[in-house]
Amino acid sequence: MKLGTPLPHKKARIEIIPLIDIMFFLLASFMMASLSMIRLQSIKVDLPTATQARRDLKPDILNLTVDKLGDVYIEKERKTLAEAFSYISNKFQANTNLPVYISGDKDASHGAVIAVLDMVRRAGVQKVAFAISPASEPKP
Repeated sequence: MKLGTPLPHKKARIEIIPLIDIMFFLLASFMMASLSMIRLQSIKVDLPTATQARRDLKPDILNLTVDKLGDVYIEKERKTLAEAFSYISNKFQANTNLPVYISGDKDASHGAVIAVLDMVRRAGVQKVAFAISPASEPKP
């Protein structure tokens, strides 16, 4: 004989709102952790400022740096223009979609930066960007 209970039988429910909160927390945690893992492949230079500037550092981008003396650095190694040209040509042959990021010191001569840009274009690279730093907000 089966006895019934006076309490109504409720079906179990899975609440989704706490799961969404946990997923957003995990997403934010992984984003913060991945931002701290970015490794820079360029030397420290004093970049020119612009009002529309934003940082865009990605690991697959080839970083070239021109210091104020006009020396060229690739991944923190000083290279001559000929060495840099052969290095970029080899990288471009391996990846024809190679993006290049040129960082020029604020005191670097215009001619030195243009020489590096011309060398990158001669290697066949079409995706070239210049690194600039955001302008500081004017204080009232």
